[in-house]
Amino acid sequence: MPKDFKLDYNKKDIHYYIILLSAPVLLTLYRYHAYPGTFKPFINFSLPGDQVIRINQFIIFFILTFIIPLLYIKLAMKEKLINFGLGVGDVKTGIKSFLLIPLVILPAIYFGAKMPELQTEYPLAKSLLQNQSNLLIYEMAYVVFYYIAWEFFFRGFILFGLKDRFGAVNAILIQTISSCLVHIDKPEGEIIGSIIAGIILGIIALRTKSIWYVVILHAAIGVLTDLFIIYG
Repeated sequence: MPKDFKLDYNKKDIHYYIILLSAPVLLTLYRYHAYPGTFKPFINFSLPGDQVIRINQFIIFFILTFIIPLLYIKLAMKEKLINFGLGVGDVKTGIKSFLLIPLVILPAIYFGAKMPELQTEYPLAKSLLQNQSNLLIYEMAYVVFYYIAWEFFFRGFILFGLKDRFGAVNAILIQTISSCLVHIDKPEGEIIGSIIAGIILGIIALRTKSIWYVVILHAAIGVLTDLFIIYG
């Protein structure tokens, strides 16, 4: 180790260090303890087995990436949740962002849903391809426990938590890198799309000072992908 090496540690930045470490720690726990085959469902529903497993997966993800960061913000950082994107923010700008749904998201998902690799991946619960009687329950759980948690963690906890220390651009890139890595083993097109979406949704979250608009945009991508594949 060079003699001039100095560990640039500042005790005042402890919360920034923890936010940065939360991504590899919590996402590793998710990968090895919440993917199908790594756990036994702890909540049973009157649904087909693969839907039960997936909904339990979403709930574990919610605990790891929503509940834990939220408790850290309130109990350790003693910050207001509105500072991490849980307020309504700039409603006018947020509503304008919804134009991405008909102009960009719908066409992209429509043609993407015809790709064999996406049809192999989605919907996550394959029983929905044969029977859609529980589709509404499944998609609601998908949105509430997965997409809200996802956006709060990446575009709320990480993005809003780091922007004052590292700047908006660096914070957007950090959360984009982290969210992209969760897509490992997904189809290549989806991974590339996650990089583009990470940057765009990060910008929208900062511009609106809220995660709720990007929750809707991101959930629209996921739900519409399922619907176009199921009914396509």
